[in-house]
Amino acid sequence: MITASLRVHSILGPGLLERAYRLCLAHELTQRGVHVQSEIPVPIVYDGLVINVGYRIDLLVEQCVVVELKTVRALMSVHHAQLLSYLRLSKMPTGLLINFHVARLRDGIKRIAN
Repeated sequence: MITASLRVHSILGPGLLERAYRLCLAHELTQRGVHVQSEIPVPIVYDGLVINVGYRIDLLVEQCVVVELKTVRALMSVHHAQLLSYLRLSKMPTGLLINFHVARLRDGIKRIAN
């Protein structure tokens, strides 16, 4: 997963839209034989009521890792909180927060556990 992200970043570089990185990373992972789903709806369940308001997981890798992609100058605590919310709502154990808007991608990758 990380090596695929590094490859996409090394080829494209920073400064593109999140969608471009999402599509290229999904392609790269698929080429490596990794099962990837893109733009997975995440409903909110509140007091037995299912609310579909348009939240989506950027990438779901191997049915267990939620990947949230960003293209921002710096990751903020709200980005971590967003991924943690997606992990709780989807009942997934692990997530990766990847910010492609950095000079070195290793500086833009954070692992978060539910």
